[in-house]
Amino acid sequence: MPRLMGVDIPNDKQIQYSLTYLYGLGLFRAREVCQKLGIDPVTPASEISDEEVGQIAALLERDYLVEGPLRRQVTQNISRLREVKSYRGIRHRVGLPVRGQRTKTNARTRKGPRKTVAGKKGVKDLR
Repeated sequence: MPRLMGVDIPNDKQIQYSLTYLYGLGLFRAREVCQKLGIDPVTPASEISDEEVGQIAALLERDYLVEGPLRRQVTQNISRLREVKSYRGIRHRVGLPVRGQRTKTNARTRKGPRKTVAGKKGVKDLR
């Protein structure tokens, strides 16, 4: 199993799909990397030589922002938004949707499971 940038990429898949296991590298960029290095994208990852793995790693280090550095940059961007207390930073801090989605309904992924309020529904006034 080839290892690139600290990630084990699967042996049984084509190299173009195996490269997408790296954070920040989609199918378009994976095919672009294969084309730049002259590697056939449909070659199984198990048939890639150690020399080619080294070339891929060197190209990714040099020309693309992937894995650790990309994660670090995203984290720094979010922390900068939080520090300047921008609207988006506040939404990140509170754990609500950041990009303008509605929250009255359909925000369960960001808000988490429902918090049931006791006695809100079905309580009758006993006068």
